[in-house]
Amino acid sequence: MTDQAQVLREMAQANRAAARRARVIAVTSGKGGVGKTNLAVNLGVAMASQGQRVGLLDADLGLANVDLILGIDPPHTLSEVVYGERELADVIVTGPGGLKVLAGGSGVYELANVSHWRLERFLRALETLDSLLDVLILDTGAGISRQVMAFNLASQEVVVVTTPEPTALADAYSVIKLVASRSAHVRVWVAVNMAPSVHEGEAVYQRLAAVCRRFLPVVPEYLGSLPRDEAVVRAVQRQEPFVLAFPGAPASRAVLALAAKLLGRPQPAGGGVATLLQRVLRFMR
Repeated sequence: MTDQAQVLREMAQANRAAARRARVIAVTSGKGGVGKTNLAVNLGVAMASQGQRVGLLDADLGLANVDLILGIDPPHTLSEVVYGERELADVIVTGPGGLKVLAGGSGVYELANVSHWRLERFLRALETLDSLLDVLILDTGAGISRQVMAFNLASQEVVVVTTPEPTALADAYSVIKLVASRSAHVRVWVAVNMAPSVHEGEAVYQRLAAVCRRFLPVVPEYLGSLPRDEAVVRAVQRQEPFVLAFPGAPASRAVLALAAKLLGRPQPAGGGVATLLQRVLRFMR
């Protein structure tokens, strides 16, 4: 109850603030098992540690496990907000490091089939997040299904997570190709996870960039790499973000650098949570 009251106070303060739009960043991958969700969670906590108000929307319906990594159990999802069973404040859970977590459930995907008045009410509720948050991170599903790509195409920025494995690189290229062909406004980044070294991480990116340069109109930017680190495994077992559980670990230092690099770039035009959802619906229909 105390947590909900705090969220309500923050939302009230946000409503009194000048209108603004949150920065929306999708974290995605071409295949599962590359550490996408773990990166999304720790990237959010790292940004929060650098003074940002950060929200994380778990939009991976196939394998939603943000709650496992954070050690929290969100009692409600956006699906309940869509159908008027809960208020938005009921869905927002404050996680470790001050990260605001929104359990997506099937709520976002159900918007394509709800009545117009429910849709309008839901979008108005989400507009509050534009003043409540500086950054909204989307943990999407893996792959190139229509639902996953709707989030990627609707976002301002997409971080494509890969590993040095050839299959992961091939699938990452498929994601970049689809984004580049259907949404020219999206800024695409590549993050190489489980890299043997900083040098190898950059070499992996360069191989991927060379293929993009040859066949696509867009070359993704290099966000950076994260090393294979036993601290990451131990943090998952403890159900804590590794950037908090082991702040001095190589992976933690790397993700802090990735967060700083993202925040060091100006926010692209056309942001906002409500704008995101409107675009998602357009791409899903």
